[in-house]
Amino acid sequence: MLLMKLKFVTVGILISLSSVLGDTPANCTYEDIAGSWVFHLSAGNKNRNVNCSETFSTKNTIKISLIYPDIAIDEFNNRGFWTLIYNQGFEVVIAGRKYFGFSKYVGSSSFCDKIIGGWSHDIRGNDWACYNGQKSGAAITKTNVVKKDFGLKFSHRINSQEMVASINAAQNSWQAVRYPQFEGLRDEDFINLAGGPMSVIHSRPKPAPLTDAHKRLMGSLPESFDWRNVNGVNYVSPVRNQGGCGSCYAFAALAMDEARIRILTNNTQKPVFSPQDVVECSPYSQGCAGGFPYLISGKYAEDYGLVLEECNSYKGIDGICTTNSTCPRHYFTNYKYVGGYYGATNEAVILQALYEGGPLAVGFMVYSDFSNYKSGIYHHIDSISDNLGRFNPFEITNHAVLLVGWGVDKKTSEKYWIVKNSWGENWGIDGYFWIRRGTDECGFESLAVESTPVFTFNS
Repeated sequence: MLLMKLKFVTVGILISLSSVLGDTPANCTYEDIAGSWVFHLSAGNKNRNVNCSETFSTKNTIKISLIYPDIAIDEFNNRGFWTLIYNQGFEVVIAGRKYFGFSKYVGSSSFCDKIIGGWSHDIRGNDWACYNGQKSGAAITKTNVVKKDFGLKFSHRINSQEMVASINAAQNSWQAVRYPQFEGLRDEDFINLAGGPMSVIHSRPKPAPLTDAHKRLMGSLPESFDWRNVNGVNYVSPVRNQGGCGSCYAFAALAMDEARIRILTNNTQKPVFSPQDVVECSPYSQGCAGGFPYLISGKYAEDYGLVLEECNSYKGIDGICTTNSTCPRHYFTNYKYVGGYYGATNEAVILQALYEGGPLAVGFMVYSDFSNYKSGIYHHIDSISDNLGRFNPFEITNHAVLLVGWGVDKKTSEKYWIVKNSWGENWGIDGYFWIRRGTDECGFESLAVESTPVFTFNS
C-alpha cells in the first residue's frame, strides 16, 4: 500500500470554492420523500455498466408508495422495504428488485420530488435498468442555506498554540496538541480532511429512543471491548492516511469490510482494499469531494465489488477509473444502517452490532477543536469554535471513521467509543481516538452502517 507521510499533501485538483457553492448536495428529509411515487424505467437486461446519466425512453412504469419510516408497497400490493440515504436520496427493495437514486439538485436547490438517472436491478445484481422517479403531489423544492464567507482565513486559529492552550484550559477530559502536518493547510484542505464538500448533512437524525429492551441489552454486554484485542487477536487492518482528498468515506467503509473479512476467516484473509478504486470508479460517490459509507461498504461492494490496494494504489486525487480490470472483485451484501433504516440507530444497537458482527463505519460532525486531539475522551468544546464569530468549515462536514470498540475510564467512570481515523498514525492515539459515549457526542450515535462479506477463496 502507498503510505502517505507526516505531511498532509495539498492535492492539485481540490474542489474550488466556487464549485462548493454551486454544487451543494441535496437536502431532503423523510417528510419530503415519503408518499406515492411513479418510477419510469428504461429497457432492462443491461449489465452493471449501464450509463444512467444518459437520457432514455420509458419502457415500463411502476407505482410505489413509501411509508415512513421503512415500508414500501407497490401497485400490486407487494410489500417491501425502503430507507432514506442520509439526505441525498433513497433505496427501495421490493418484488425482487432494488431501486436507488439521488434526489435531483441544481446549484443550491434540492428537488426532493424527483429522482433523475437512478439505477435499478434485481436483488441478485442482474437485469440492470435506469429509472427516473416522480413523486405525486406538489413540487418539493428547497434552497439550501450556504455560508458564503469562504474567503475568511481561519488556519491561524485551527492548530494554533492559542487554540490548543484554550482547549486544554477549558476541560481535563482530553488533551490537544499542535500538529506539524496541519501547518499551512488551506480552507479547502480542512473541508476535505473532515469529509469533503459533498458529504454535507444539513439535518441529521437523532438517535432512536432507548427502550427497556435496549437497556437490558446494554447491561448484558461487557464493560469494555476492542476488536484489536479479542483474546489476543487483532482483527483490524492498519491505520491509513487519506491525505488532502475528501475520501474518508472510502477509508472508513473499506476498513469495516477489511475487518469483517478478517473476522469471517479467523484472520486467514487480511485484505487491504483500494480507496482509489472507489474515488475513481464508484458511480455512487463524488470522488475527492466526498461520499457516504452506506453507498460504498454496502451498495458499491455488492453491485460492483471491491479490489485490493495493489489493483489501484492510493493517489488521493480524482481521475478516470484506472483499476486493473483483471483483478478479482470481493463482494458484500446485507448492507444496512444499524437498527435497520436511516434514523433507527442508537447506542444500544451500535453496541450489539459492533459486538456480534464486527467494526462499523460511523459518520459524525467534525468541529475545529477535534483536529488537535491527541489523547483522552473527546467531546466538542462549544466555546472554542462556536463563539468565534466567523466561518468554521467543519460545521458543514460529515466525517466517516471506523468504530472498533468501547470502554470506560476507570478514574472518572466516563464511557467512550474507540475509533480508528484516516489521518495517519501520527495523529491522535497512534491514529485512533476516544469519543464520549452515551450522549450522541457530535451525532456519533445516530449514523452507523454495516455489511456482510460474501466468502471468497480469492486471497
